[in-house]
Amino acid sequence: MNYQAGRMMSLQKLLVSMLIVSATPVAMASGPAVAYTEAGKFDSSFNEAVYREGVVPFKSQYGNDLVEINPNSPTQFVQVLTDLANQGRSPIVAVGFSYAEAVQKVAPNYPDLQFTVIDTVVDLPNVQSIVFKEHEGSFVVGALAAMKAKNAKLGFIGGVDLPFIRRFGCGFAQGAHYVNKKTEVQLRMIASDFSGFSNAAKGEEIANALIGGGTEVIYAAAGGSGNGVHKAASKNANVYAIGVDSNQNFLHPGTMLTSMVKKVGVAAYGSWEESKRGTWRAGVKSLGLAENGVDWQLDIFNRGLVSLKEEKRINAIRDDIISGKIKVVDYLDSNQCPVPLLEN
Repeated sequence: MNYQAGRMMSLQKLLVSMLIVSATPVAMASGPAVAYTEAGKFDSSFNEAVYREGVVPFKSQYGNDLVEINPNSPTQFVQVLTDLANQGRSPIVAVGFSYAEAVQKVAPNYPDLQFTVIDTVVDLPNVQSIVFKEHEGSFVVGALAAMKAKNAKLGFIGGVDLPFIRRFGCGFAQGAHYVNKKTEVQLRMIASDFSGFSNAAKGEEIANALIGGGTEVIYAAAGGSGNGVHKAASKNANVYAIGVDSNQNFLHPGTMLTSMVKKVGVAAYGSWEESKRGTWRAGVKSLGLAENGVDWQLDIFNRGLVSLKEEKRINAIRDDIISGKIKVVDYLDSNQCPVPLLEN
């Protein structure tokens, strides 16, 4: 073979190699990433908790090679995850159960990358699913609510009528009945579709109706609609609200009795750090009180609302759940609640 022919063959081989590489999804390791939901990063809820308790400390510890993406709509979820995967980002943390379908579609195309989805389960060999025992944290704040309600009337407002949301309400009712078996818990749902998580006006309307009926403490698991619930409570003396997901005690000091937090930021940080250490594993991680995945919040904003006696009792209840002395029924196990929830 002469020199010119050999050179042409080498060029042809190089061109074929380049075409093969360009047609193959990128799988080389790169820095981690987070895909927020369509709500703003500073949403006083899931996104902000992931940012403040996950992104900020991770960047402080390991540097700034962590990409954050905030899509404008769920219709962009698949493209966002695909773009991050094509960059070789791993682990990619998808924030919230609304990412389930997108992760299900994208993750199989990038088997060498790690995906972590928060608040739902996606059963794939390269996906870590992190869920929380909301019923345990809700039991604790329900117990506190029953301690504060003089007439034993409480309310729970869910954003969307889903078994997952009823899990919060059922845990709340169990905690309330543990403290006072005569407690009456009214349950209301804002909508049957996802619009129920972004309708603050409807949340306020339902809360006002409950307050008009004598409800003294309202717990909302309703996303942005919860802002309307909190607003309604703040306009009524001796009526309290309970925040959810992130610490919302600061929103209406004097009104927010406490917040039932889900440590989504801690979970995201843990996933990224596990990858750094080589200990990241696919599968389901379920985080409750014992795993520091859920808890109640006591800080400068609600310290004046919770007496030392109440704090001591609540922490004793919390410890009893962790030890197994108190068994909290998970609504998702049977779609039934062991204590009454009143619906109209």
